[in-house]
Amino acid sequence: MNTSPRQKILIVDDEPDIRELLEITLGRMKLETFSARNLGEAQALLQREHFDLCLTDMRLPDGTGLELVQHIQQRAPHLPVAMITAYGSLETAINALKAGAFDFLTKPVELPRLRELVSSALRLPTAGGPSTAIERRLLGDSPPMANLRKQIDKLARSQAPVYISGESGSGKELVARLIHEQGPRASQPFVPVNCGAIPSELMESEFFGHRKGSFTGAVEDKPGLFQAAHGGTLFLDEVADLPLSMQVKLLRAIQEKAVRSVGGQQETVVDVRILCATHKDLEAEVSAERFRQDLYYRLNVIELRVPSLRERRDDIEALAMHVLKRLAKDTGQPEARLHPQALEALKNYRFPGNVRELENVLERAHTLCENRTIEAQDLRLSEGNCTADGAMADLTQVDNLEDYLESVERKLILQALEETRWNRTAAAQRLSLSFRSMRYRLKKLGLD
Repeated sequence: MNTSPRQKILIVDDEPDIRELLEITLGRMKLETFSARNLGEAQALLQREHFDLCLTDMRLPDGTGLELVQHIQQRAPHLPVAMITAYGSLETAINALKAGAFDFLTKPVELPRLRELVSSALRLPTAGGPSTAIERRLLGDSPPMANLRKQIDKLARSQAPVYISGESGSGKELVARLIHEQGPRASQPFVPVNCGAIPSELMESEFFGHRKGSFTGAVEDKPGLFQAAHGGTLFLDEVADLPLSMQVKLLRAIQEKAVRSVGGQQETVVDVRILCATHKDLEAEVSAERFRQDLYYRLNVIELRVPSLRERRDDIEALAMHVLKRLAKDTGQPEARLHPQALEALKNYRFPGNVRELENVLERAHTLCENRTIEAQDLRLSEGNCTADGAMADLTQVDNLEDYLESVERKLILQALEETRWNRTAAAQRLSLSFRSMRYRLKKLGLD
């Protein structure tokens, strides 16, 4: 006989009919329900009982569902909260997700969607703090990495779309995988797609699938990426590279939670969480009308920035040791050691290619070094990206146009900040930049 206690759900709604519908539905799922008619009753119940999930209406007689989300975030941050909003109140739902809600439902409540949401929320891990899996795979003890791990742990407990920003090679896909693996969709597929690598004429077929005979070469039915990710996570890497025509179709698929394959007559319901990334400034792409603003707001509910390697130089030694251990294991050779001067050279290098470049540099040096000791010259670092005691290298040494321009940009921005006593608004005006553009450049250059 199963004597395990039933999981408890708190329902907060001032409409008796809605409360009764939710109580009956959840009762049939063998869940114990507690009901509150307003914010005050809900807060009193939260003091007395431990709950596994909270379902709350947005509008309450004595407050709002957002206030309840914030109350729970402060006192029980690992309790998932789902917001119930009026149909079409997308902005309200997005505000709830930003405040920390797990997910949202729209009225009238669709019972299959309700059961799906509840089941997903109850699969969340209960332990607090970043998991050992995050710490083991996302190396580094620097403050930026500690903060990143904390954010991943929080975002894994939500169904909100996340826009992961960061430079090329900084580990955006790894971050996306960790968000997926630490959340309730971990047992379902994680499907990464490089949006810039798909020919434009094949995009619709790749994303939504096609039916046999729908075009030349369609010799059989083929599911698309959305269907492959059903129940799991779809990671759209380099999403800024999507053509405008595809952006319209992607927006519709996200809004409707359904796709129609090329040549198909009926739509297929899909349940996917969307994570996306790009190394471009997505706000600037919107301003230049290369990226749809409405799609931007659907994808960028929460932004998670991955720090560059320049911003966490203290992690370089630990990362290098990890890479060298892996290389020794992969090649079956004794582990190489870094000469102190080689380590110092790595710490004084700008790493425009971030962690990916560090791995490539060490792999090459591992092959070239003598007596299993990597000397500074074995690293073959570009002089243009080397610094002395953390200072900028002489610009005349830079032999890469992109790096040269970034160096000039950094120098001019630092000069403007110093001349304005680090008043960012005044510095932006001096450089004829909008404040938003100035903020992006400071973030990109690691000066914020």
